[in-house]
Parts: sequence; structure tokens; C-alpha cells
Amino acid sequence: MRISLCQGLLTGAIILNLLILYYVSRAQQQMMEKRKELGRGTRRASLPASWSRGRPGEFENFENYVGDVANSFLHQRPELPFLAVADTFPYPPLVLPDGARLLVLSPTPDQPPQVHRPEFHVQTEFVLLVPDGVELEQPRAIERLIRELEGEGGGPVRLVAAPVLARSAVQCLHLRVNLREWTATYSPAASGSSGSVCTALHGDAVVLIRTEDLFNLSVPLGRPLFSSLFVQTALRGWKVKLLESPCFSANHRPLFSSAHNQWKADTRLKDATGKIMRSFGLKRLLLPDGKEQWYGCSKETPRCFGTVQDDTPDYLYLDRWTPPCCLRALRETTKYVINILETSGVRYWLEGGTLLGAVRHQDIIPWDYDVDLGIYLEDVPNCDHLKNLDSGSLVDANGYVWERAVEGDFYRVQYSEANHLHVDLWPFYPRNGVMTKDTWTEHKQDVEFPEHFLQPLVPMSFAGITAYGPNNHRAFLELKFGEGVIENPQYPNPAKKRLDRSKL
Repeated sequence: MRISLCQGLLTGAIILNLLILYYVSRAQQQMMEKRKELGRGTRRASLPASWSRGRPGEFENFENYVGDVANSFLHQRPELPFLAVADTFPYPPLVLPDGARLLVLSPTPDQPPQVHRPEFHVQTEFVLLVPDGVELEQPRAIERLIRELEGEGGGPVRLVAAPVLARSAVQCLHLRVNLREWTATYSPAASGSSGSVCTALHGDAVVLIRTEDLFNLSVPLGRPLFSSLFVQTALRGWKVKLLESPCFSANHRPLFSSAHNQWKADTRLKDATGKIMRSFGLKRLLLPDGKEQWYGCSKETPRCFGTVQDDTPDYLYLDRWTPPCCLRALRETTKYVINILETSGVRYWLEGGTLLGAVRHQDIIPWDYDVDLGIYLEDVPNCDHLKNLDSGSLVDANGYVWERAVEGDFYRVQYSEANHLHVDLWPFYPRNGVMTKDTWTEHKQDVEFPEHFLQPLVPMSFAGITAYGPNNHRAFLELKFGEGVIENPQYPNPAKKRLDRSKL
């Protein structure tokens, strides 16, 4: 029987893949056997695999000292497996000594997935995370770290670290991650006599962690390494112990030989931090010096959530509340609109859930997604931003979009043309002592009410300013929402998603 060219190529490809799978499987089996042999010695399998990925625990492709790091560790401890890990193949290529290997994480279509997964390449009990440019001068320093970690007995301390002798000392921090509020808060931690125990580090340090713990993290090798690592360990309640000694030397400081390369490294660090924080759902970082970093929506981007269905935004189904960037935008828009209404002589009051937030929190309800203000219809001609909105929209000098809502006879002020977070203005008018309007929604709180609630309007604290609301806010809110609404918070549509009050 003759075999065609296509059949021959297909048969060859199948044989090649089988050979690759065979050799990968054989290599994994040999590594496991080697680990068992090491475990029969005087110590358990305690040889750490070290790697670098330009900042703590990382390296940059365009300029690095990974070869020198490998030479230093392998000169002192030639039996140590040294693994350099890169997202993609480094260019220029790394020059590594014998005994050091490179692992590229990006998969390729011609190889099985195990080739690019680090957990198949690390067969020791511990992993040592080493910053670029660090050298090992004390061969027993690694055993000291291992003893410290073993001495914790599997308690909350799941990582130990040793400082790198550099220009700035490594800092021990407390890190609190609140996924519900999309926020990570860093604060300084006090030093202890036998080493500091905290939940995050800032600066250069060599970190030891059990291999099992590292690869039980969702993103074990996320970049930036320390930022990614400590967010995940803090959420698990793990702590890191920063020792005063041993110290590791760093002859290559600063890491970069030119201002341009330093700028490139800083830019990459900023981009990588934004990417990993967004992937973790963290949109706001509060730093130890009191500054903030934001990774959520802005005036130039769309808002962080899509169209709201059944009064229940998508983030509630994720057991999260309104992203802090959205709350910030809503506050800014509300302050801006209220200032214009007051200077224009338009009477307004906090309406519906916005009034409820003012009474409960002196702010927007933490899971709300817009702001509602009632206004007197007869005052609309007093405001230049509103009186000409019979059709179309107006983008004012500060980028806010004023428009007549397509859903009915009311007005909407959007944060920007790109970001549609908004304040709704509901025009009411009195009729026989009752405030009514021409457009009604299906919300149960959207009802007529006696005008005496607005005579007079009273000042209230709201979102950092003094705004105006009905004079008997409890009676007003219970008329709209029902008795006990202030003391019994609930999501807008409990039939779709109920608030677990035990988590408040």
C-alpha cells in the first residue's frame, strides 16, 4: 500500500508529539525520584529553587545581572537548582552558567502545557525568590531561612525574608485587602525584637516560601512579584517574617546603567502593576505615605460596569459593592451639579436612595450606582444648563454632559462623554399640596408626596458637602420605601440579590 505525502507528514507529527510527551513524563519522573532521594538525607528536601523575574524578585530583559546571580549562588551552593523564569523568551538572550536553567511561561503550540508550567520544574520543598543583582556570600544563609520557616510550624507565618544590603532598607508593611470594596490598604508595621512579622514587604529582600504554598496561589508568578504575591497571601491570612540577618549583598545597585533604562523599568513596573491589580479586581491602593493609586475608571474611560438589569448591577452578583472609582466620580458629579443648581437658584433635594444614603452614611450607599435629586420644575428656566435641553445634549466646559433623558421628562448629568456615571434630576411640581411629576418609573419609591416635606428644605451632610433634603427625612423615606427602611438596609432588588447583613 502506498502512503501519500500528507499521510506521511501526519504520521510523523503524531510520532513527534508522542516522543515529546514521553521525554517530558520521563523528566518529571526523574525529578520526583531525585526529590525522594534528597528527602532521605539528614534534612527533608530543602534545596530551594531560586529564580529572578526588574524589581524585587524580577529582572528586565534589556539590562540584568541574572547570570551573575546564578554564578554567585551556584559557586557557593553548586547543588542548588537555579531556575530563571521569564514570561517570554528574553531578548537579548540570557547567558546562564551550567546548572542554571531558563523557563519561559508563554505556551507554544508545538509543545505540551507541562513544558511551560513552573510547578512541573520545581521539585524541591522550598523556593527562594531572589531579586536581580543579589549575591550569596554566606553559604549557610539559606539554611537559616529554612530553619526559621520550619520553626513556625505551619502557623500564619508562611514566608520568611532576609534583607538585601542596598541603598534603602526593606520595609515591613501591614496589608489589608478588601475585595468587596476593590481596595488594598498598606500601612507601616512596627519592628519586633526577633524580626518583624507583617503581611507585605516593600524593597529588596530574598524570600523563602514552601513550594506547595507558592503553587497553591492563584497567580504564583504574577508580576510585579511582590505586589502580586502579598495580595494573595494577605487574603489567605498568611504572614511574612522579616529577619534582621542573614543579609544578602547587592553589588549591582542601582540596577540600571542609564536614566533611559531606569525610565523603561519604571514604565514597565507601572504597567505591570496596573495589569495585575485590575486582574485581581483592585481599583484603589492606599499607600503607607497616605497617597492613593487608582486602577479603575476615569473621565476618559467607560465606567466599571455595564447596563444595569433589574436594578442589580453586575458587581453585586460578585459579592462586591460599587467600585471606589465610580463612587468618586459620582461624588464629583453630585458636588458639581449641586453647586450649579444652588448658584442658579434651582431648589433641589436629595431623593430616594440618595437621601437614604445621606441618612445612613452621610454619603452614597456603598452599593448604589447613581444619584437622584428632586428639583422644582418651575425653577428649570433659572439654569442655563437645563433650560435649553428640550433636545440634544450639552457638554459643558468641564466635560460634564447635560441631557434630557430618553426615558422620560427628567434630566441627566453624566460624568463625561466616555463615562456615563450620572446624576438624575427629577422635576416635580405642586398640585393641591402634593408634589407630582410627569414621568414615573416602576420603582416602588417613585410616588407622590406632600409638599410640606420641602417647606422648608433642611441642610444635610452628604458626600463631603452640605446638601439639602426633606425636613422630616424619616417620614419621607418610610413613605417611599416602607417602615424601618433606615435600620434595615437591603439591595435594590432582593428578589435578584439579597444583602447578607452579617457581612456589614
